[in-house]
Formats: sequence, C-alpha cells, structure tokens
Amino acid sequence: MSEQSPDLRSTLNLPDTSFPMRGDLPKREPAWVEEWNAKEGDAGLYKRLRVARAGKPKFILHDGPPYANGQLHMGHAVNKILKDMITKARQLEGYDALYTPGWDCHGLPIENAIEKKFGRNLSRDDMQAKSRAFATEQIAQQMADFKRLGVLGEWDRPYKTMNYANEAGEIRAFKRVIERGFVYRGLKPVYWCFDCGSSLAEFEIEYADKQSETIDVAFKAHDPAKLAAAFGLPALRQDAYIVIWTTTAWTIPANQALNLNPELPYALVDTERGLYIVAESLVESCMTRWGLQGQVLAVVPGEKLAALEFEHPLHDVDAGYRRVSPVYLAEYATATDGTGIVHSAPAYGLDDFNSCVSHGMKYEDILNPVQGNGVYAADLALFGGQHIWKAVPVIIEALKNADRLLHTTTITHSYPHCWRHKTPVIYRAAAQWFIRMDEGEGVFTKAGDKPVKTLRQLALDAIEQTSFYPANGKARLHDMIANRPDWCISRQRSWGVPIPFFLHKATGELHPRTMEILDQAAAIVEQGGIEAWSRVTTAEILGAADAPHYDKSSDILEVWFDSGSTFWHVLRGTHAPGFHETGPEADLYLEGHDQHRGWFHSSLLLACAIYGRAPYKGLLTHGFTVDAQGRKMSKSLGNGIDPMEMSKKLGAEIIRLWVAASDYSGDIAGDDKILARVVDGYRRIRNTLRFLLANISDFDPAKDAVPADQLLEIDRYALARAAELQAEILDHFNKYEFHPVVAKLQLYCSEDLGGFYLDVLKDRLYTTAPKSLARRSAQTALHQITHAMLRWMAPFLSFTAEEAWKIVGQPETGHDSIFFETFRSFPAPDSALLGKWQRLREIRDVVNKEIEALRAEGKVGASLQAEVALSANAADHALLASLGEDLKFVFISSAVTLQSGADFAVHVAPSSATKCERCWHYRDDVGQDSAHPTLCGRCTSNLFGSGEKRLFA
Repeated sequence: MSEQSPDLRSTLNLPDTSFPMRGDLPKREPAWVEEWNAKEGDAGLYKRLRVARAGKPKFILHDGPPYANGQLHMGHAVNKILKDMITKARQLEGYDALYTPGWDCHGLPIENAIEKKFGRNLSRDDMQAKSRAFATEQIAQQMADFKRLGVLGEWDRPYKTMNYANEAGEIRAFKRVIERGFVYRGLKPVYWCFDCGSSLAEFEIEYADKQSETIDVAFKAHDPAKLAAAFGLPALRQDAYIVIWTTTAWTIPANQALNLNPELPYALVDTERGLYIVAESLVESCMTRWGLQGQVLAVVPGEKLAALEFEHPLHDVDAGYRRVSPVYLAEYATATDGTGIVHSAPAYGLDDFNSCVSHGMKYEDILNPVQGNGVYAADLALFGGQHIWKAVPVIIEALKNADRLLHTTTITHSYPHCWRHKTPVIYRAAAQWFIRMDEGEGVFTKAGDKPVKTLRQLALDAIEQTSFYPANGKARLHDMIANRPDWCISRQRSWGVPIPFFLHKATGELHPRTMEILDQAAAIVEQGGIEAWSRVTTAEILGAADAPHYDKSSDILEVWFDSGSTFWHVLRGTHAPGFHETGPEADLYLEGHDQHRGWFHSSLLLACAIYGRAPYKGLLTHGFTVDAQGRKMSKSLGNGIDPMEMSKKLGAEIIRLWVAASDYSGDIAGDDKILARVVDGYRRIRNTLRFLLANISDFDPAKDAVPADQLLEIDRYALARAAELQAEILDHFNKYEFHPVVAKLQLYCSEDLGGFYLDVLKDRLYTTAPKSLARRSAQTALHQITHAMLRWMAPFLSFTAEEAWKIVGQPETGHDSIFFETFRSFPAPDSALLGKWQRLREIRDVVNKEIEALRAEGKVGASLQAEVALSANAADHALLASLGEDLKFVFISSAVTLQSGADFAVHVAPSSATKCERCWHYRDDVGQDSAHPTLCGRCTSNLFGSGEKRLFA
C-alpha cells in the first residue's frame, strides 16, 4: 500500500519487525553456536535442557561413533544432522532427549596414518602414544565442525573408545561374552588383507571385479591299479590323471587334497595325452577347452573314488612337492563349472579347511606358506620369497613345464576386497579368537550361564523385536545374521584394546587364572589405558614360577568390538547416570545403510551374547550422499560438497534444510543447483515467518488474546488447519520422517498462508482499528500459528527458529531457547469448519482465475477493482451466503453478488465505484463524509467511529 499519502499511511497498522528479510546465515550462525556451547559452568544449552527436562521420560539416540580420522565430508554432516533433528523433535515432544556424541578411536586407519608419517618400525609403545595423540587432534577438529552445523549434544563430555574407562569396560564386556560360552580359539581360514597385515571381519569385506588366471591342472594317479579297480577296469593302458580347475593358481603350492562329490558321476576319459577324470556332465566342455578328443571308458559315482591318492602336479619337479593328495568326499564339489573336482588347499579356503579337518588332518599338518604380507615363506620350494600375485605366472609356467597344465585363460570375476584399502584379500588360516554363532563349547564358560539358544538364534529373535526405518532394513540384517560365519575378533595390530590372555608355550592352553587376569587387566587399563597393559610383564601378572611357561598375547580386539560394545561401556558404564533407567536398549541407532554389516551387526551380536537381546529398540538407516547423476560423492571424482565450505558460503541452515528435505531412505543427491533450490525454499519459509512476526509485533497475548469462541470464523479455520497440519507433522516426526514435513511446511507457507489466509487477512490487519476485535482476532490466530510453526521447523531450521524465538517467544516465557518448549496444544480440529472453508477456497480459486483473465486483458489492475457475481446451487449458495458481507474479503474484491442457480457460474467485471485512498476498495460511499473526501465509509468508521463489524473474514 504505497500509494497513500504520508498522512494516510500513518493511519494503517503496517507490519514491523526486527527479524530481517535476509538471514545472512554465514555471519550470524557462529554467534548461535558460541551461545549454545558456552563453556562457563552449566551455561551451555545442552546442560540447561537436561536440567529443565529432569524427571521426564528419556529418549536415547546412541551415537554410532565416527572414526577419528580426517576432515568431515557431507556423509558425516547428513548423519549428525539427522541425529540432531530427531533428538530435537523428541525434546520438543517433552522427552529428556539425550545425545552423547562419540568417536571410534582405535584401529588400522590411524595406525596407517602414523606409519606414513613416522615409518613402519615403531615400537608398540610409540605407536600407541602417537595414535592417541593423533586421534585426540582429529576429534577436536571434527567436534568443532559438528558444532558449526548446529548439532546440540554433550560436547564437553563425549564418549571416546580410547578413554581409559571405555577401554577397561570393553575388556569387561569381553569377559562377559567369555562367561556366556561364546568365545573360542581356532585355526581356520579367515579373510586376510596384506595391506592391513591382519585378519578382517565379514563386515570389512566388499566385492569388486578382479582379473584372475584360470588353470586346468592334472594330478597323476599315484596307484594306477587302485584307480583301475575303482572304475571296474582290469588295468590302465596309459598314465591317468584327475583334473582340477581353479582361479587361484597361487594356492597350488599348498594343495593337500582333492574333493569330489560322493553322488556326482565321474568319467574316466581316454585321450591322446592320457586318461583324465572329470565330472561326466563336463566331459564335452573340458575336451573342447583342452583341444583333445576323448572316449569315456567308465563312469562311477564319486564315492567309489574316495581315498585314492594323486601326486602333486609338481611332484617330479622338486622334492618339496613329493607328496600325494588324497580324495575326500564333499558335497560342495559340484559340476556347475570347471571339472567337478575341487583342489583343496586347507589353509586358504573355509570349505577346504573343514573338509580336510573332518577327514582327520591335524592342524599342525596344514601347509600355510603365505605370510601375513602376502609373500611366500623363504623355504617354500620354487616360489619362496615371491609375492603370491606376482608368483602366479611363475607357477603357471612351472606347471606348463611339468606337462601338468591343460589350459589357462584370464577371466574377470567378482572377488572379495578390503573395504579400507580396496585391494584383493585372501582366505588364510591363522590361530584366531572367535565368537561362536552356533553350537559348541567356549573357553571358561561360567557354570549355568550358557544361554539355551545359540547366538545366531538369539540375534534372529532380537531382529523380530526391533523396529526398522525404513522397513526393508529388517530383511537385510536378518539375511546377514542368518548366513554369517563365526566372528573372528582378534587382530594382529598395536593400537587397540588388548586381548589379555597368556598362552602356555607347549600346549597353547590359556592360563587357569584367565578370568581373574581379565579383571586385573581391566583395572590396569582403567588407570593407565591400553599403554599400561602393554608395559606389564608376564612375570608381574603370573609370578616368577609361571612366567617362563607362558607367552603374553599381543593380539587386540578388532575395532568392531570397540564400537559394538559401547552399549555396555557407555550407556551402562561411563555415561550410566543419564541412561541407566532405560534398560540395556537405546531407543534408536542411526547410521548409513552400510552399517547393517558393521556397527548395527556387531552391536547386535555382542548385546545378544551378553543380554540375549538387541541393544536398540529401533534401527534407522540413511543412504549415501551422491551427486545429481547418482554418483557417490568422493574426492577422486571431485563431485563432493564440503560441508564447512558450504556453511561459509550459504550457511549451515541450508545444509540442514537440504538434509531434512531429502528422502534419506535412499541416496541423498546434492550439488550447487539442488542447494540453490533449497535456498529458494528457505527464503519462502523465512519471508512467511517475517510476515507473521511483523504483524504481531504489537500483540501481547496476556492482554490482547481473543477467546476462542469470539474469534472470527476464518481465524478459527486457520487454527483448525494448523492443528490438522501439526497432527500430520508430529506423526511424521514420530516415524523419523522429515522430508514430508519440509514439503508440507513449504506448501503451508505458500498456499495455506501466503496464497490464502494471510492474503485475505491483510485488509483486516492493516485497516481496522489497532485494538479492534477484528484485528486482535487475527493476531491471536497469527500468534498461535507463529509459535506452532517455530516448533515445527526448530528441529531442522534450528538457527532460524532460535532467531525468531528471541523476538516472539523469549519475552513471553523467559526461556532464551525454543528447545525448552514443547509442541503447542491445539483443540481437536473442527472437521465441519475445515470442510466448509476447503470448499470456499476451491470456489475462490475459480474466481481468482476469472479475475486473472480480466487482468490479462487490461480491464482491471488489482483484484479489488473487480466486482464478482456468483451463481451457485443450493449447497454452495448457503455456504457463500453464510459469510454475508464478509464474502468480498475472502475474494479480495470490492463487491460480491450472489444468486441461486442450477450450475455454478462466475462473472467478473470492473467496478464503476470510486477507489478509497486508504484501503483501496472501490466503494460507492467514498467521500460521503465531506471531512474525509478520499475515504470510504468503512475507513471513516475504523478511524473515527465505532469501527466496522467483522464476523467471518
């Protein structure tokens, strides 16, 4: 309303607020961060919120600890912001919503970083000292960045897996798992990464394509007469061989057996090069592959060939291979490809290992020439000192020269890789400590403490009691638990929680006082950290008499045991005063969907091992951050978004809104264009909020609020619509959904408020008497809507909500933060009122189209220049007529006439009346008061008389 004279403008109730149109977020947000994280005494917001919510029901979102290594990437930001939004929403719901951030501090990546900087020959003490210092430095930087993103939490007392108390707590958790009968020591093949120099857990494996050389290799029959008899032949007229096919040529030097399926038919084939044994169904494909012509002499089931012996293919090349490989029967030998015969190197395959051991092979007889760095032992005949990958062509050449190679080619196939180094791994037999998934005996099981069910059964049962967000996470975790092998928990590294065992040098048995020693180790670590245990000597623990007979284990617990046991040593340990009454479960664990095989997985197994139940009531997973083309954000692709740089450029609030607006159940796409759209959405919300604040700046609810039964009908409708929307929003919050909330909030701002209610309201707000019922009714509704809306947006637009709260909320409540509040309480929405005004809005949309058409023709300017004539059926006529003279305000026109008709019809025409200089309505009574010749009757009454009466709009 800029056309009025200065004197008339002063008579209008024009909006006014100190809430700026521009957020200027990058400059203003750091001040909020500093205020929220005040260090003096208990001045920090998080601590004050705990005091305010003392005694209320607790909500525990247990933090899956990020690794204390490297700068934050957008995936970190998404994760922490989601956690922050959920805890803030629960806080506003009235819960004592606790959030203690944590860090995963031990493990290989930090050791690698130290080795790159200081070399690989550090002592254990030096590695541990440098690793602790490095992790401390990384945590400080990450913590500052998380705070900058607006995340509230117990930042002055986070949990760290390297805290002495947590390291000690982990040892005590380990002891409890032992007592429950789940821990055993075994020699078996486990995933082994040469770059890690250690075994890997199932969750540390990912699959990628790898090129491998396939080989068909012949093993000569050691006793031809026995072979002939097995096939029912009197004798063999030429040398006979059994042929294997493999993609792992490097395992041939460790071959110790051959596996055949007992029920599969095997053929003895006569060729120009000799007699060959293969699965009957594969004879044709094998002959074609080898370039031979063959005739089947006899066929027998695999069981007839059991115990026959065949010579190692390099038997005649070097004395180191002068051994035989017996035939063992095993169902895992199939005729799907290859030859139907599996070459067995028990040190390098789980099925091979199990087969050989079940057939009586002793652990000490298993050949294991591959060292931890991938190099064959120096004493291995022909190939000693060579790295296995580089030795493959040398092995193939040796087989060829020995006339035992029938075929070789290169294939590309899916192969397990280390998820840290992205390099191929192998199965490698090593003496390791395991957590047993199925039946079996553990070490030092406490009498009467062993569960009735296996760990696998306990974990699968616990999954059924867990809520999943999204629901498809349940099947994913279930399948992983159902099919996983025993968990190898030992690692051969320095920077980690020790496995405080002493093993007898002769027998390998644990010291009989092992359980007492575990308690002793925990006490030592609690006082001086893992470094203190490293310095303890065997004699100091076992005494002079036993010390010479025992070795102190140098193994550590793998890092998934660290984070997986935090429910024990954090929720029930270091931070127990806040958590103890919640029981063993947190309300929610929240991480990326890759953690079904990681933290969710290890936490579930350990909690079931200790308690027989999951450590969480709910699991929420989110996708990865990707660019607009769906490619995962990465440094190598250069498509990542740096959250800190984006905070400096646009503000952390924009990142928060982007996270909230994204459907996190899938991958979360972001780039400059996407963020630009988020900025537009933010401006829409901020401008709506500014309008609300500006129009209640002179409103004191204690003095000016209008009782609900005296509110104008459209104001009651606006509050009913807000109540309806709030019910939807709270339902979404309860299901941890945010993107529907953002979408509905933006739609509410643009359509319910900007496109309708506020548009209709402007005339009443600006032109009626400042303290009139008409204006105060509108302000009463706007005040309640503003307060409700600030709470809806506070979990994700935390900085903006807090900024507005200082203006509208703090003066009323005395609370300097919106997070002391709870969601507004609305009466149940009046469905009849909602239905009535929904129909009025539909009719209004039709009228607006007609007015727009007239405007496009240049016949009217603003809609107030139009006069509307409506024809409507009985129901719509009654509906429209119920508003009386207020109907024209709903259509923002100067006049409305109404008549009955069978069909709905609208006619819009320019008004011939005079325009009021103050309210811009076209009215016949403009100038009726000679003292105010440019004003209409309603403005004259509003300014100098009793004021117009509004009932509906």
